[in-house]
Parts: sequence; structure tokens; C-alpha cells
Amino acid sequence: MFGRGDELRALSEFVTAPGGRALVLRGDTGVGKSALLEHVAELAAQEKQRVIRAAGVEAESELPFAGLHQFLYPLLPYIDRLDEVHRQVFDVVFGRSTGAPPSVMTLGIAVLDLLSLAASQKPLLLVLDDGQWLDGSSTEVCGFVGRRLTGSSVKLVVVLRSDVPSGFDTAALPELPVTTLSEEASEQLLDARHPELDPKIRRLVLDEARGNPLALLELPPYIRANRTARSAGEVFGYTGVPLPQRLQQVYGARIESLGPAVRAQLLRGALDGVGAGTASGTTTNTTRYRMLEADEAADRGLLDIDPLTGDFVFRHPLVRSTVVQTATPNERRAAHAALARVHRDNLERRATHLAASAVDPDEEIAAALEAAADSAIRRGGALAAIAWLTRAAELSESPAERSRRLGSAAYIAGHSGQLDQAQRLVSSDTASGLADSPDSVVATGYVALFEDGDVRSSHSQVFTAVETLRDRGLDHADEVLVRLVDLLLAISQYASDAGAWERVHKLLDSLGDLVPTHSRVYQDAWGDVVLRGAGVHERVERAFAALADLEPWHVTRLGVAAYHVDTLSQYRPHLRRAVDREVETGAAANAMTMLHLIMLDQIAVGEWDEAERTGQRCLELTTAHRHALFAQHTRAYLGLLAALRGDTDRARELQAAVDAWARPRGVGFLTQIADAIGTTAALSDGDYEAAYLHAIGITPPGTFTPYAHQAPRTLLDLVEAALHTGRTEQARTHALAAQEAGLPDVSPRLALTTHGALAMTATDPAEADRHYHLAESHPASARFPYELARIRLAHGIRQRHTQGRKAARHSLTLAADTFERLGAPAWAERAHAELRTAGAPAATSSAHLAALTWQERRIADLAASGLTNKEIGERMHLSPRTVSSHLYRVFPKLRITSRAALRDALGRLSDDQHT
Repeated sequence: MFGRGDELRALSEFVTAPGGRALVLRGDTGVGKSALLEHVAELAAQEKQRVIRAAGVEAESELPFAGLHQFLYPLLPYIDRLDEVHRQVFDVVFGRSTGAPPSVMTLGIAVLDLLSLAASQKPLLLVLDDGQWLDGSSTEVCGFVGRRLTGSSVKLVVVLRSDVPSGFDTAALPELPVTTLSEEASEQLLDARHPELDPKIRRLVLDEARGNPLALLELPPYIRANRTARSAGEVFGYTGVPLPQRLQQVYGARIESLGPAVRAQLLRGALDGVGAGTASGTTTNTTRYRMLEADEAADRGLLDIDPLTGDFVFRHPLVRSTVVQTATPNERRAAHAALARVHRDNLERRATHLAASAVDPDEEIAAALEAAADSAIRRGGALAAIAWLTRAAELSESPAERSRRLGSAAYIAGHSGQLDQAQRLVSSDTASGLADSPDSVVATGYVALFEDGDVRSSHSQVFTAVETLRDRGLDHADEVLVRLVDLLLAISQYASDAGAWERVHKLLDSLGDLVPTHSRVYQDAWGDVVLRGAGVHERVERAFAALADLEPWHVTRLGVAAYHVDTLSQYRPHLRRAVDREVETGAAANAMTMLHLIMLDQIAVGEWDEAERTGQRCLELTTAHRHALFAQHTRAYLGLLAALRGDTDRARELQAAVDAWARPRGVGFLTQIADAIGTTAALSDGDYEAAYLHAIGITPPGTFTPYAHQAPRTLLDLVEAALHTGRTEQARTHALAAQEAGLPDVSPRLALTTHGALAMTATDPAEADRHYHLAESHPASARFPYELARIRLAHGIRQRHTQGRKAARHSLTLAADTFERLGAPAWAERAHAELRTAGAPAATSSAHLAALTWQERRIADLAASGLTNKEIGERMHLSPRTVSSHLYRVFPKLRITSRAALRDALGRLSDDQHT
């Protein structure tokens, strides 16, 4: 037995202790009392004790001495050896003679003598199961005897149900409470008897059983066979966990014995999710239905009182499930209708109950469900929204409304990553033409994109659907049109094909104001930031200002736009808060993109260990949901991270896998990242020729290939590789092209890398110093430590050649320190080699800055760049107070007293250590 160590020790002591004694085992139905009783009997048999059994039977609870007969019948041979007075008492009890029934004391003394006589040959153990059903006369005698067993060789064990009144309640016998199992013991029992249970079913069983062993053993196979009923209940009110007949009987008889009004109260409470068990200590019951005038149910052990609210709660989850399952369908619908009236001011709660109360089509209820779905979407409830819209479609009065609502459900399912469900919804209403509708194009487009990476056919299909809607002469931004436009933009981003993008721009221009503001942001950010990125970051910021009104996928899409213009850091805290909710509520695809964005920002700001963990989490999620596109997308970012960290073998392995999958499908977005992995890995290895060849595979020097999103992102890579391979003209041409294209105005990162590239390629030392200063002093330079360190390294090398070794040490030290903190060993060694050439001590490393911890140094760098404590906290996921505490410790270490002195102090610290 699991989790019964204390009880087993107590029972062992009870059986083996000398002398007679009595013990009552009291607990709920199914808690394991009978199992413990069997254990007691086995122990007694091992101790050579005679075991005599009896059991209370509810049907015999009114028959005098019926229970006592069970105990005494095996001892009839001993009665003839008693004196005449005691024999006459038993003759009356057994009906062998007439006479007045003996008193409790008279019969009790006779029973004690009989038991002593029988036990003189062999110790006795009397076990009584279901003692609550023992007739009153027998109960009184057993209580009398149980209190007087001391000094005998007789023991008595009585098992009682704690929720049923009994004559033993006042018998003053010692008790051993049999409680429910602990969570740990429940898990052990469940895993032993039902191994390899589905995690969701396992959790459901544990929650419903609440430590009741009978439920733990009986529920799993029954729930497995009735999963659909449960899934519907998660949205349309509590339906009760499917219970086998044996578990329904635990509380069923008591529920059936209640009056109709009380049963109705219990049913409304159960359907509205009233808590079960005072252990929940729930304060949310104030928003649930309040069961009134239900004292009768409490008296029967079905309800308890919540100690925090004073409201009725169900005594156990099994009570709640039994209440629902023993009600008729009409009773449940009536209860839901009543609850809809109770919650008339709560949009989603009212819709929940309306959905479950209706049988025939009802447009008013369908509209209420649709409104509830819109509300659920804004709080991240994708699964609920899909279910509500599907139910709204069922209740729609016209085929057109049915198709429209099913289309919306399929759209949310597809966008949320529920690909199988999206396909089922698309094919569920062929009679009304959904299979050929624009809604179906949206759903099938998401399936084709996410599951297969099919950008070619899905692009053609969605493009045609948008053209068809345009040609119908729409006069407003139709919901389906907006969905098609956003999907077309997503497919175009993954295809990264210049010709396809130009056709999309032409099509969207023809739609004019029918394309909403958000979609225009996606159009400009996702396509080509070199051509269309100016001003996008301001537009993204304005859109995020209305965060509360944005649907989750719009938040994610705007996050992607922020990534393309390198302003993602300011929105990462929101993404981090939202991602767990998206996973839990079923919006898997949204969560995958959010994890991509979080990982990208972690890479950008130098949190590479955290980025690795985020990427692995995303890879597990994408693989589990069969999202081939997102799985390869995640591998691409993991490959890029590996290349940055110098793990070039792993980087190239991931590069090859991504490229082999993406290139035949024409997924240019991923093939470009694959080329970027090759460029970064080659740079880490110091193979500049290979790096140059990879870089020009993305874009040739002096230009930025249209709609190649990696072209501006690999600006530094191409310039450095060209310089190191003697292609100084190509390097300079590319740096100037970045300036002429206005990249510094597009994003802070591109401003940093453009000035860095211009500094690296300038032939005039004054021009080089000017661009280097613009790069290093840029307000956002600290947000991109890897790029800044590369620029510092290049500048230090130039300074060593033009200004002498001592002048180079400061820049080289800062670069070496950053590379070490990032975990880029190849780059760090390169910087240290330059430092040694510049005459710095061989031991130069970030250990020289040990006066500051890594976190203190990072906070100091960010503060020196001009960020406030709040902004630093958001960047590093710390509270402003924690940031302030770190700076309080940093100032005395640097021998400064103000924030304004930080930059100079950090520079002096590095200079002093290397002179």
C-alpha cells in the first residue's frame, strides 16, 4: 500500500500488543479502509489469532441483533459451556426461546464471557466492516464490549464511513482516521497501477481523485474511453469527469435522496465550477454560483463550508462529477439556462452557459458566442475561441453565417497551430461551400505553410483569393480579406522572392484603404527594410501603444516587425509574459514565434546561454506539434548561435539540415539564414575566404539584394571578410552603399554596423575615428555587444598601426572583455593576440575587471549608454530597485559618485589595467 506507513505501523502495534483492545477505522468511501482491514486480518492470522468477520448491511440495519448474529454464530459451540443464565440470554437473542429481550448490559456481559471462553484456546480478532449500517442493538452491544476488552485476548476492529452517522459515534472507542493519500502517494499508486498514462489524463485523475485510492484505480480507463466529453466540458461549463458506475454509487444514493430544489442547487453549482473541498481555500467562489438552502446536502456529507467565503463547496470532486452525471439532459440544459441569467453581465460566462443550454439554432446565442470568442482571443484563449465559434456555427440560422463562423474557427485553429483541427473544420461544412471559400483558403494556407513549408502553391492560392475578393468590389476592410492579406505577407516573407514581393505590393496598392494599418507595417517591415524600412520602428511603437486592444497574433506580427528594425528589446518583457499563456491556452504557433523573437533578442543583447535554452524549448514545441517550418526555423537560429559561439561543427550540421529542407521548397528566408550561419562559422574559424563566399551568396558587394532580409544584417560580415582577403575596394563600396541606402535611419543596429563598416574601410584616419566615435557613442550600442566588440577590435587594430601600441589597448581590451563575457572564444583569442602584439601583459583577460561582476559590468555599461534604471531592468529582466542596488555597489568600486562619471570610469579602468 502506498502512503500508509503511519497507519500500517499503528495497526501492527494494535495486533501484536498484549491484551485486548478495540479500534475504529474511520474514513471516506473509497479511501482504503477495507484494504487496511484486510491487512489487519492477515497480521492476526500470522500471529495465530482467530479472525471472525462481520459486515453491516444497510438492508438489515433495522433488524435487531442482525449484526451480532454474524459475530456470534461461529461461536455457537461455546455457548453450551456457559452457565444457565448466559445460555438463556443467547437463546433469546438467537430466537431459540421466547422471553423479554435482554438489556444491553446483560447481553454485553454474556458476550464478554463467551468471547473470553473462546479466546482461552486461541486469541480472537473481531473485524466489522461498514459498521455504520449495523443495527442499533448490535451497535450498542459492540460498543459496550469494545470498552471492556482490556485484560482479555480479544481485539475488535470496526470500519466506519466518516460521512454517515453511526451509533459508534458515541461509543468512545479509540479511533484511527484513514485520510486521503498525499499527492506523492497518489502519484505512486497511479503510476504503479496505470503506468505510461497520458500526462493530461494523469493530471485530471489526480485532480479528480484528490487522494481517493478507489478513484485513482477506477478512473483512468474510463476517462480514456470518454475523452471527448471532457474536452467539451472544458469550454461549455463543467460536465463532470466520466465516472464508472462503481464511483457514481459512492455518492449517487445520497444525491438521489435529496429534494428536487436542493438537487437543482447542486447541479447549478457543479455546472458553474464551484470548488470541491475546503482545502482549495478558493476565494474565486464569489464569482461562481452561490448554492443556497442546501443544508440538507451538507447534512448528508455532500457539501462543506469554504472557510474563507462561508459559501457551500463540494466535499469532494467526485460529488461534483456525480451530481452532473446523474442529472438528465433536460435538467442540465435548464441549469445552464438559469446560470446564463445569473451571469448576464459577464460576456464569456453567459456565453458558456448559453451554448450548453441550446438545442435548436438560435442566432442571438450564436452572436453571443462569437462575441465571447473575440474576448477570449484577446486574453490568449485560442482553444476556447475555437470551441465557441464552432458551437456558434452549429447554432447559426443561415448557411452563410454558419460558414463564416466555421471559417473563423478554422483560421484561429490554423494560426494557433491546431493544424489537424483546422483541416477538420474546413471539411466539416461542404454543403454550404466552405471548402471553396476564402476562409478555407486561409486555413489550408496556414496548414500548407506551417506543416509542409509549401510557399509556392500557398502563395499562388492566397494571392488569387485576395484578387477575387478585390474584384468583388469590397467597400470596407472585410475580416476575411485582412486574414488573407496577412497570410499572403507571411508566405511572402518566408519565400523572400523579389518578383513575388513586387506582385504583392502592386496587389495591396490596388486595395488602398482596405488594407489596415497593421498590415501595412508588416508589408514594409517583413519585405525589405532597405527599401521600405524608414520610419517603421516609429509605426511599430505606435501600434504597441494600443497593446490592450491587440489580438495575440497581431502582437506577435508586430514583434516580428520590431525584429526587422532591431527594436525588439523594448517589447521582449511583454512577449516573455505572454508566451507561457499562449502555450497553455493552445496558441502553439503564436508561442513558437514568440520564442523565436525572445531568442533573437537574447542573441542580440548577448544572453547566449539563455538563448540556447529558449531555442531548445522552441524546438521541442515545434517538433511535438509537427510544425516542420517552425522546427527548421528554430534549427536555423540554433545554428546561427552555435556559429557565434565558435561551435562550428554543430553550426554547419544545422546549416546543412536547414538548407537541405528549405532550398528545394523555395523557402528563401531560411536559406539566407543558412548562408549567414556559414558566414558566421567561417569568421569564427578565421577562414575569411569562405566567409566572403558565403556572404556574397546573400548579396553582392556594393548593393543589397532586394527582399533578402539577411543582406543588411550581414553588412559587417561581408566588409570584414573582404578586408581580410584583400578586397578593400569591395569592402569600401559595400560600406558606402549602406550609407547611401540610409541604413542608419532604419534601425539602431544598422546604424551601429554602418558606421562600423565605414570606420573599417576609411582611408582617412580622421574619417575612421569619426565613424568609430559615432558607432561607439550611439545610444543603442550597448544593446548589440557582439557587433560593438567587433568594431572595437577592428578599430584597435587600426590604432595600433596608425597611433601606436598604447593607443590601441583600450579598444582591444574592451573587445576582448566583451567576447569573453559573451562566450565567443575564437574572437576573444583574436583580441588577446592583438593585445599581446600591442604590448599588453599576457594575462590580459576579463579577470582584470574582477572588481565588477559580470552583471555589474553589464548594468554599468547600459547605464553609461544613457539608459534609465527602468529601461535597464526591462532589458535584463530585473526590477529597477535591483538595478539601483547594483549601481550602488558599482560606484565605490569605480571610485565615482555619479552616473555621469560612469563612461569615463569604465574607460579608465581598462586603460589603467593595460598600461
